[in-house]
Amino acid sequence: MTGLTFTLRNEPPQRVDLSALTPDRLAGKSAAEIEAIDIGTTRSTIKVGDVFKVETGDVKTTRYEGGSSRFDLIGAKLLPGFSIHVEGAVGAQLGRLAKGGRITVTGSAGPYVASGNLGAEIEIKGDAGDFLAGPLAGELAGMAGGRVIVRGAAGARAGDRLRRGIIVIEGDAGEDLGARLIAGTIFVLGKTGGRIGYLNKRGSIVLSKGQCFGPTYLDCGAHDLTFARLFARSLKADSPAAAELLSHKLRRYGGDTAVYGKGEILTPV
Repeated sequence: MTGLTFTLRNEPPQRVDLSALTPDRLAGKSAAEIEAIDIGTTRSTIKVGDVFKVETGDVKTTRYEGGSSRFDLIGAKLLPGFSIHVEGAVGAQLGRLAKGGRITVTGSAGPYVASGNLGAEIEIKGDAGDFLAGPLAGELAGMAGGRVIVRGAAGARAGDRLRRGIIVIEGDAGEDLGARLIAGTIFVLGKTGGRIGYLNKRGSIVLSKGQCFGPTYLDCGAHDLTFARLFARSLKADSPAAAELLSHKLRRYGGDTAVYGKGEILTPV
């Protein structure tokens, strides 16, 4: 049985909220019932059927055939055991507060990808916007579990207030990478700009060679870390390049000493 499929009819005239289209909420609904769901974000009403042609199927596997930067909140509160695939781009807050499952996007994503993610695995084959895995205004923590792989670049403040989980950015990262990091691990294989690990409490940031960061990180010497090699094995299937970073002897910088100083930045020797 094929999965539930949303085929793009037209680019929506406004941003649309697709949080109601998670698989568990659509179970048992007919195509007509799904197409009648309101997804508008302005005073102008817009229904699912105005944007998508719906083909019912196994809700455990949901597909979007065609994407848009106006598609917000895809996979919000996704539950374990379900998967969502988007053939194209997506908008803001992809995988917001997801509890599990898997989300893949072939294009790029907007800001706040995986904000509040608790356990989902998210793969973006393009770029990600600002505040990757970061909290919304007023929230105390960002992503609290799961794994995010970005094959392209990420915007500013990636990993802001990360609480738990793994972020891999295979391209470049914007300014203030890992700002206010609480815990968890961030990999960046490309270049970074601006402050790195500002006010990092207990998190780990793994960078490629030649990166510059502030004086509040102290050189703790080069180490051959057994845990890093074990960690590399778990990453190899998702990101061979990130796993390769951990296979080298690593130089450890402890910080941010402006706060607890129990975090770290690791770079290959």
